Amino acid sequence: MASTTPQPRPRLVLASASPRRLALLAQIGVKPDAILPSEIDEAPRRGEAPRALAERLAMGKAFAAAAMASKPGGLSPRLTLAADTVVCVGRRILPKCETLDQAEECLNLLSGRGHRVYTGLALIAPGGAARRRLVETRLRFKRLSRGEIEAYLASGEWRGKAGGYAIQGLAGAFVERLVGSYSNVVGLPLAETAALLAGHGYHVHRSWDASLV
Repeated sequence: MASTTPQPRPRLVLASASPRRLALLAQIGVKPDAILPSEIDEAPRRGEAPRALAERLAMGKAFAAAAMASKPGGLSPRLTLAADTVVCVGRRILPKCETLDQAEECLNLLSGRGHRVYTGLALIAPGGAARRRLVETRLRFKRLSRGEIEAYLASGEWRGKAGGYAIQGLAGAFVERLVGSYSNVVGLPLAETAALLAGHGYHVHRSWDASLV
């Protein structure tokens, strides 16, 4: 009879130091073995579509982190996971806001309108093979009053957020409609990430026990 003993799952490198992505992975019982954020140019190319940008940046980050992990003394063999989230209105890509003016412009643009959030996922296997996924969520904000915009700007929650808002925080009060993955809007689509990992032998549910509850 063949053995049914589960094989040890591969080690995992995360190509991001985002607290939101780490918290989302922890939610499904995943703790990366190493965190290797990769610094690449995230500027969109001329005429580049939002979904293409999310895919390209995720792949670029994954390959850069995999290269770092493969250096002598690095973590090998391993899976390398990367993600990049893009917020857009039509083909207009909204920035990761660092100034009040940027955040105010984004909120005014999103007020009373629909927009989309794309996250590109990329996974590099130990042999160098790459797999990728693209996840799309559609949202609509209610029409925001001047007072709501000013209060949100004063909160500072917009800082460093794509599109100038964090759905898991105060801006959850702005969302009238959401179609697709909620966790995608936070920064990492969990079902799709778990499926991508499982395809390479990293089954997230095998670490679940009463200690996670």
